[in-house]
Amino acid sequence: MTIFSRIISGELPSYKIAENEKFYAFLDIYPLREGHVLVVPKVEIDNLFDLPSEYLSEMLVFAQPIAKAIEKAFPCNRCGISVIGLEVPHAHMHLIPINSANDLNFTQPKPRASDEDLKKVQQKILQALNKEV
Repeated sequence: MTIFSRIISGELPSYKIAENEKFYAFLDIYPLREGHVLVVPKVEIDNLFDLPSEYLSEMLVFAQPIAKAIEKAFPCNRCGISVIGLEVPHAHMHLIPINSANDLNFTQPKPRASDEDLKKVQQKILQALNKEV
């Protein structure tokens, strides 16, 4: 099992943002920017483009209200999306509030966010997400 599968199953804790039968979204505990969310399919497939076609389109639809909530919760020009896929062998996308392309630079240091900060970020996104629905 990948670390993401362990998070989805509840074996490891996470700061959940959203979930449905196919996807799980939660905060990255090593965020590039405050509000950095990971969107993960519940099927354990390494490469995003190896996912079944319906998963690819549904993943973006699932991520859309989360991205809009991130944009409302944090001052940014937009919510950027990145698919790197090298950190964990489980398909996933990053949703990150950005003001420039450099905000998506994964070579930058990513310090571990404190649990207190993560709880605050989670609440901000959840409040904005509830306004979206």
